Amino acid sequence: MNIKLLKQFLALAETLHFGRASDECHISISALSRNIRHLEDELGVPLFNRDNRTVALTQEGQKFLKYARDTSSQWNLIRHELTDNADQLSGEISLYGSVTASYSFLHELLRRFRIAYPAIEIKLRTGDPEHAIAHVLDGKEDLSIAARPANLPRGLAFKPIATSPLLFIAPLEQQVPNVPATSPTGSEEWAGIPMILSESGVSRARVDEWFRQRDIAPRIYAQVTGNEAIVSMVSLGFGIGVVPKIVLDNSPLVDRIRVLDVTPELEPYDIGLFTLKKNLKNPLVDAFWSLM
Repeated sequence: MNIKLLKQFLALAETLHFGRASDECHISISALSRNIRHLEDELGVPLFNRDNRTVALTQEGQKFLKYARDTSSQWNLIRHELTDNADQLSGEISLYGSVTASYSFLHELLRRFRIAYPAIEIKLRTGDPEHAIAHVLDGKEDLSIAARPANLPRGLAFKPIATSPLLFIAPLEQQVPNVPATSPTGSEEWAGIPMILSESGVSRARVDEWFRQRDIAPRIYAQVTGNEAIVSMVSLGFGIGVVPKIVLDNSPLVDRIRVLDVTPELEPYDIGLFTLKKNLKNPLVDAFWSLM
């Protein structure tokens, strides 16, 4: 089976958009559509359900997706093993991280990696950090940067980069009566304050535990995706939030935020690089991993 055709299938399966997938593969939409049809004819099953508005994987497409990812990975491995000059690594790896991770860590890492391995292409995707580990576990990306959870999923490798405190933040100036600009003094006051928290993830688990240990039922005003959105809503006076310090340090709204002096402090978390342990057999992934 043509490896280029598999990569085109992977691009469409990950974007579920013919336009973006064709741009990624540097071919026309009509050529991509024709190639996917050819692949489906060769397999004898439909891989996608599509209409004028949406594209979705069929059940057969979901099964084929795993095969395509494994085959693409094996192709990169054997191509390297057969290369005459094994010291000159070439190929492509994919990396997922938040916008904050890009500012804080990836800029320097990618600069060093490009100097050391100029023939390796890096496909970088940014998004919600709470999805970073899932992207690796699902095989969507080779590596990701995120906070380390309390329990690592089986088969996942982690290499720490930095530690970031978790901060309670409030608007610089009090804009509404129930959102103070100073630290609450007791459980009753905490229970009446609107809180803006992450939907899930490490920071949410830590703050939930903080409230549980103090027998406080917090008033959740908003549960949002992305720490940057928490900073924005807090700066507008909607409530008190919890974000990692690295997010606040890189925020353009930092001058509109006050860090609250809360004791005991929330447990900080470790930020680092994730990959599947089996991915470390890939010399391209191992090269990035070893550069840390």
